[in-house]
Amino acid sequence: MSRRDTSAAAPRVRPARPDEAELLIDLQLRLARESEGVELDPEVLGSGVRAVFDDPTLGEYRVAELDGRVAGCMLVKRGWSDWSNGTVLWLEGVYVLPEARGHGVFRALYEQLRRRVESAPDLKGIRLFVDRRNQRAEAVYRRLGMTADHYALFEWLK
Repeated sequence: MSRRDTSAAAPRVRPARPDEAELLIDLQLRLARESEGVELDPEVLGSGVRAVFDDPTLGEYRVAELDGRVAGCMLVKRGWSDWSNGTVLWLEGVYVLPEARGHGVFRALYEQLRRRVESAPDLKGIRLFVDRRNQRAEAVYRRLGMTADHYALFEWLK
């Protein structure tokens, strides 16, 4: 599929299924390698992906399909904001297959989530973090109206 191919159907967004765990693991391995040059441990990652299906309080995977095939994914997690007295949805593991980029895959994932936030009084917004070296992703997020003006992410990881 080429980026200029407008005959393809719009992406279809849906919850990921537990039987797609191996696919999600592969997509996350690709994401880490491509965006940060990191090789993740497939066993640790696999346990982490499966944990989300075993315990829905950890989050939910969403996928977007193009022509019946998964073309992108993201993990949606809930975070409490005392300042807003509500929940902010955090996006992690956002990945779109290279051949599907430019076909509205992330836009479809994001817009469905945004509509969900707009229609639920207890949901206050959407946040994600992006590696500053990933300028392509930053450009996509800005085009969708997201801003990077307020906060810098600091972390400590074991």
